Amino acid sequence: MKRVFIAILSAVAAIMAIAQTPSAMLDKCVASINAGGGVTATYSITTSEGTSQGTLAMQGNKFRVISPEAKCWYDGKTQWSWSPVTGEVNITAPTPDELQLTNPIAAVQHFKAAFNMKRAKAKTAKTYVIKLTPKKKDNIKTLWLYFDENTSLLRTARFEMSDKSVYTIKITDYRHKSLPTSTFTFDKAQVPAGTQVVDLR
Repeated sequence: MKRVFIAILSAVAAIMAIAQTPSAMLDKCVASINAGGGVTATYSITTSEGTSQGTLAMQGNKFRVISPEAKCWYDGKTQWSWSPVTGEVNITAPTPDELQLTNPIAAVQHFKAAFNMKRAKAKTAKTYVIKLTPKKKDNIKTLWLYFDENTSLLRTARFEMSDKSVYTIKITDYRHKSLPTSTFTFDKAQVPAGTQVVDLR
């Protein structure tokens, strides 16, 4: 569950701008992430169990996710992951395949290779919608992305999963700025005091 949650957040964080075709949009979103040195965003995610809020930060191939359900830092080599379920921080050196589940940039490349993309009909004139469906069996059955055509920013993403669960994510803020290296390394102040750190590398 934690891996699916992080994967969804990372995928949403990766898709920030729009272009004339879905594939070109994904390429443009990578450039958008790196514009101005880095980017931060806030989000809310709604499921059948309720709504949660969190923050995202990205710069180059580095990222950070902070939410009540999961906290994750990746500095380009090492990943620190915390979950309230395990109550511990796991340190790993993720493989490229594993990064597809957590790293926004890797998620973009995964979408381009593994999903069919097409523009879908929007209910309002100022909304641009993209529908993604996996080429092979995947945890995600259908992904709907809703963009504001005036700002070219992703405002809503709807993940329809193979187990029939649905995740709806709304983006409330984007800010481009240069982020310090420490943003993407484990911050013990973000987890309960005395949390065990387990090195799994």
